[in-house]
Amino acid sequence: MTALEVRNLHKRYGHHVAVDDVSFSVEEGEIFGIIGPNGAGKTTTVESIAGLRTPDSGSISVLGLDPIKDRTKVRERLGVQLQESSFPDAIKVAEALDLYSSFYRDPADWRELMDLLDLTGKRNTRYKALSGGQKQRLSIALALVGSPRVAILDELTTGLDPQARRDTWTLIERVRDTGVTILLVTHFMDEAERLSDRIAVIDGGRVAAVDTPAGLIAQANAVQQVRFRVSQPLDERVLSELPDVTGVEIVEGRWLVTGRGQLLSNVAGALARAQVVAEDLRVDQRTLDDAFVAMTGRGRSAGVSVNLREDG
Repeated sequence: MTALEVRNLHKRYGHHVAVDDVSFSVEEGEIFGIIGPNGAGKTTTVESIAGLRTPDSGSISVLGLDPIKDRTKVRERLGVQLQESSFPDAIKVAEALDLYSSFYRDPADWRELMDLLDLTGKRNTRYKALSGGQKQRLSIALALVGSPRVAILDELTTGLDPQARRDTWTLIERVRDTGVTILLVTHFMDEAERLSDRIAVIDGGRVAAVDTPAGLIAQANAVQQVRFRVSQPLDERVLSELPDVTGVEIVEGRWLVTGRGQLLSNVAGALARAQVVAEDLRVDQRTLDDAFVAMTGRGRSAGVSVNLREDG
């Protein structure tokens, strides 16, 4: 069943068009990623879904409800972790969860959420004393305390160190396994590729593509490279005449085969038929970042990040 449906969404701020005819749907149980450079319209889109912004035109359905007309019902079913959020420094983890649970008619057991998100040991810790990763986990817990069927997570790992980011990824997968549909907004390509079942690429307020991570990479016709050494003579034509191969060269004794599609299997088959053993074989597979750059012509300079590094 469809959990979210956005059709022809349009939002303007003065003369600036932030969202221009955006459409996509999210199935129940999916982790659906939204990626794009800074200013692409990602946050405006998800804030409209959450009922925090009123679109100029278009329609949004959250579990069959309109987030503006059915605001109260949507908020009972939708959990939101925004890009920027803060809480009183003195509030304790257990106090925050207990307070937020009181806002809902049928909340989740916040003690179980503390266990799920590894916060039980911090139940009496004040917010200001939490680490960055612990604050993010608390933010996720507060988004889930209302027992939502859909959760929006906007840039949830920005500012986290590599280990905290990986730990958060594992937590998100555990949340999805409980039956929650997740809309994940991120500028980290590795995060989107790891977590998302499908991804919408938004650029300039428009949807450039919607597909699985592998499908987006294939759409971009991304180049691959296979590198290896051989201990016996090899006729270059064995490889250069293969389908999907676009280039063959030898650099410092290492063969470098460039191509697309089923490059690895084609090269491996050709070497086997020629009775040549490849040594130190390496495959340089292109990633979602390569596909993103191919589709939008923009990369890290536009606010897209690939590496697991700490962002200040």
